[in-house]
Amino acid sequence: MLSEKSLAEIARERAKYPADQARSVLLAALRIAQEEHGYLSDAVMEHIAGLLGIPAIQVYEAATFYSMYDLQPVGRHKLCVCGSVSCFLNGSDAILQHLSERLGVSPGETTADGLFTLQEVECLGACKDAPMLQVGDHYYENLTQESLDALLAKLRGESDDVR
Repeated sequence: MLSEKSLAEIARERAKYPADQARSVLLAALRIAQEEHGYLSDAVMEHIAGLLGIPAIQVYEAATFYSMYDLQPVGRHKLCVCGSVSCFLNGSDAILQHLSERLGVSPGETTADGLFTLQEVECLGACKDAPMLQVGDHYYENLTQESLDALLAKLRGESDDVR
């Protein structure tokens, strides 16, 4: 189910915690599994439960609570638009609408070419520079329609310039 590399990485994480605290490694194990498979299928989550010796429901609870985990395949670039109060008051609804129109998908959907998944998420902690979105490990703040268009072009490989 998981590669030897992923199993070794989970074992390294597991070694950081006391023997009776297997659940402490759950978030790391989910991240590792998602990096390998692209998303967390039911079978992968059940496998992780078995590896950690915890009930499968605890794995499902964590995977469904945090927006960083995907329970279905996603595009190469997951565009996570913050929809919390600061971002909303600074126009995140217009940002989400612009992306939806440009990509031809609604939040929670993936483009037909598999390049983008659009998602609205809760607070990403960049309130002073709202509105913002996250793509992978990168935050893009003080968004405008122009900066979004430049970002989409860069992610499509059409441009190297992102304002």
